[in-house]
Amino acid sequence: MLHLVFARSRRAGRIVTAVVVALLLAGLVARVAGAQQGPITFVYLRGTDTLATETITPGNDVVKGVLQYTGQPRLEWEQLRTPLRLTLSVFAAGSAADAAPLQAASFVPRGDSMAIELGMRGAMRPQVVPARAGAVALINNSLLHSALLTVVARERSGERGRTTLPVFLTQGGQLMDATVSMSGDTTRMTMGGLEMLTIWRDGVPIEVRVPAQNLRAVRAAGAVSLPPATPVSYEAPADAPYTSESVSIVTPRGYTLAGTFTKPKGATGKGPVLVTISGSGPQDRDSRLPGITNYAIFRDLADTLGRRGIAVLRYDDRGVGQSGGKASRDSATSEDFADDVLSVVTFLRNRPDVDGDRIALAGHSEGGLIAPIAAVKDPRIKAIALLAGPAIDGRKVLVYQNDNGIKAAPVTESQRDSLRRTIPAALDSLQRTNRWMRYFMTTDPLVMAKRVKQPVLILQGDTDMQVTPEQADQLATALRTAGNRAVTVQHFPATNHLFLEDASGSPTGYQSLTNTRVRKDVRGALAEWAVRILR
Repeated sequence: MLHLVFARSRRAGRIVTAVVVALLLAGLVARVAGAQQGPITFVYLRGTDTLATETITPGNDVVKGVLQYTGQPRLEWEQLRTPLRLTLSVFAAGSAADAAPLQAASFVPRGDSMAIELGMRGAMRPQVVPARAGAVALINNSLLHSALLTVVARERSGERGRTTLPVFLTQGGQLMDATVSMSGDTTRMTMGGLEMLTIWRDGVPIEVRVPAQNLRAVRAAGAVSLPPATPVSYEAPADAPYTSESVSIVTPRGYTLAGTFTKPKGATGKGPVLVTISGSGPQDRDSRLPGITNYAIFRDLADTLGRRGIAVLRYDDRGVGQSGGKASRDSATSEDFADDVLSVVTFLRNRPDVDGDRIALAGHSEGGLIAPIAAVKDPRIKAIALLAGPAIDGRKVLVYQNDNGIKAAPVTESQRDSLRRTIPAALDSLQRTNRWMRYFMTTDPLVMAKRVKQPVLILQGDTDMQVTPEQADQLATALRTAGNRAVTVQHFPATNHLFLEDASGSPTGYQSLTNTRVRKDVRGALAEWAVRILR
């Protein structure tokens, strides 16, 4: 599902005027509409494998697109000319053309901010985030939308030479520089170190290439059918020394949580269990992320722990996958999600094969904020592991990330100072209009951490650009200062926020990583600790 979360963003860019960009987009729509009327379908290929289709429909005032990756939710988008607005609607995979969207969003540049509405149609929540004047919203995983924005840059520069256009990424909320140059009938767009080439004919793209990812989108000659999606399986591998069981967990809040319970084969009596807790945004029980092939952090951890004799329960977040609670998800805070964790713990204690006093929690990212809340509320929880858990409140995170982007922006010091002055008001707007964001921005994780008396494991990647490495040590210091002597900290070099091997750590490079299995030493560190603490 499209992950529209703006809490952890890094920003960089260049100042242009919104009026100019609006006029250029008008020219873009007119050129494409004049070149060819009616829908144009493209096929996304990696080598010979078909990954997705995208159909664009030009018009006099708007360009429309429909993007469908195999087995993933369908994304429909509209780029309006006046006002300069991008709207997105996300539909369940395989849903009918007239189905209601799962999620909707709109992006409108307003001065040096981006006005965003997010939620369900009829119940959209407004928020304003810092941007640059004239920044254009860009759909991260749409090659065709990216290609259309290269025309904006070309028109602005008079179709000659090289120019820079600031773009606001709809997935992640980052503001980045897109550098665009033109050579013959080919535009070259470079962003975050990734190069995209678009070949044009009569004002319409005929092929888009991303060489580093062996990815290209080509015009389809006729009807296109995507290959059937391989359904996600939560079953244990055939050779695994553990079994898997689908479970349904009743909560006192009127919905059930769906999960998978893996248990070592041959286990008798009451055994220990580790419960996984996902990070921000809607996550399934494996914490899979769209666009990052085969990434499933909790599947990897459950496999390693199962081979070391530790049972694991991982579950779909509230309102995700097979879990209920969708109506309350958008208004839920980290503390509300901690109540879901406690419902899982209660479910486990009612099982005859679980030792209710040997249950540990492992939270990743926001899960590292949630786990201490649950542990303080339930002192019987045996231990917690914090995987890239934050040590500072969300407002400090956003200020730090925005300032990092401003420092890197190719502007004058005076312009940097001006941009910095816009940040507090934009953050205030976020805090007022979004309940989850308000909790995130005003909660100091160290306050709760100091109340945790159980053993704590802290794991941290040293190239993490979402939760910075020093926060692991800040958490450890707070715990120890408060009297907790059972604190273990381990850092992993060249490891990003997802606990993947990554020398850069930039979120913009996640989709380019070739090895998406959680690092073996990370899995081993968690397993060693769990065996020692729970047995």
